[in-house]
Amino acid sequence: MPQPDALHLTRWTVTSGSNTKSRGAVVIEAGDHHWQASSQGTGAVDALFGAVDKALAEVLDGHPRLVAYEVRALAEGPDAEGLVSVRIRPPAGATGARGEGEYGGSSSSTNTIAASIEAYIEALCSASPCARPRCRPRQARGGP
Repeated sequence: MPQPDALHLTRWTVTSGSNTKSRGAVVIEAGDHHWQASSQGTGAVDALFGAVDKALAEVLDGHPRLVAYEVRALAEGPDAEGLVSVRIRPPAGATGARGEGEYGGSSSSTNTIAASIEAYIEALCSASPCARPRCRPRQARGGP
């Protein structure tokens, strides 16, 4: 059972298509804290990662740099889960220990967009000492 103060994705939505910017929105909660934001991006995942960054701006110190994003099928068929792995680096210009290293997160779900957001939040929790006390991600399965 997840802890009540664990950072978790409560809700998300995304709109994406060809020849248009994608739009994503997230609601993230931890204990009595509540963050929400929306963002545009070059695709569904980019828009949602940007929304997470905006929502958690008070606990993040700048925009992390995404250095790896991988999706791997765990089985065959329409009900198979995908495993998403994300690696980030601290924001450009970050100094000291906060300016070094790579941090990873992973999540699996039949919804790879949901797993992408969860993996990204897990990586952010690893990278941000300010967010760590609340960063015990719990899975939000599926979209809105």
